[in-house]
Amino acid sequence: MAKKLTAPTWHNSAMPGDFAKTVLMPGDPKRSAWIARTYLQDAVLVNDVRGVQGYTGFYNGKRVSVMASGMGIPAVSIYARELFTAYDVDNIIRIGTAGAISPDLGLMDVVAGTSASTDSNFGAHFGFPFVLAPTASFELLYRARQAADKLGYPLHIGPLYCSDTLYDDDIDYDPIMKKMHVLAAEMESAGLYLEGMRCGKNALCLCTICDDPATGEEVTPEVREQALDRMVRIALEMA
Repeated sequence: MAKKLTAPTWHNSAMPGDFAKTVLMPGDPKRSAWIARTYLQDAVLVNDVRGVQGYTGFYNGKRVSVMASGMGIPAVSIYARELFTAYDVDNIIRIGTAGAISPDLGLMDVVAGTSASTDSNFGAHFGFPFVLAPTASFELLYRARQAADKLGYPLHIGPLYCSDTLYDDDIDYDPIMKKMHVLAAEMESAGLYLEGMRCGKNALCLCTICDDPATGEEVTPEVREQALDRMVRIALEMA
């Protein structure tokens, strides 16, 4: 659908100027509300269409927004395109969860994705006849490294695998991913990166490792919602 996007949109009732230049983007609307409640001062709800909550407030005096994306590439691509174009957002930092692929990762480790290999055909609709490489913004990667160092938090930096499916027919890609030194798997980064590339804006995926398929370890949904402090603080420091 090639049309000029203006605010408000079908999926976002916020008005022009309601969003800050940097938006943190968790997948879960409850996590969006928790972040606004826990970390932001004077947070105001600016969007609640379909329950995808968006807030704008202040962190250490800097205006910043947080809005959920839902799950999967199609969902994140809709919200990212609208924020980048209709709301003139410059930076979207996904703050999500991921499954470990690298044996060097442990539960609750934070990963910054340099790129996103994917089984999705989403990139085909941009018209490029070959294979587009979904890539993070170097500016945001650099700022993530700086923020993590300032806060004293470890940060793993490397490629992600972005899947279109959570449940499949037991196809085991892990040996290939390990061979190629892919760090972790999630479901949104490729769409976000391609939208950032298309719009000439900055996109980065930060993930906290919440399960390890190789060992069967995983954190509970309750812990997952509340125990993402390091990742959120890195993203807020970047803003």
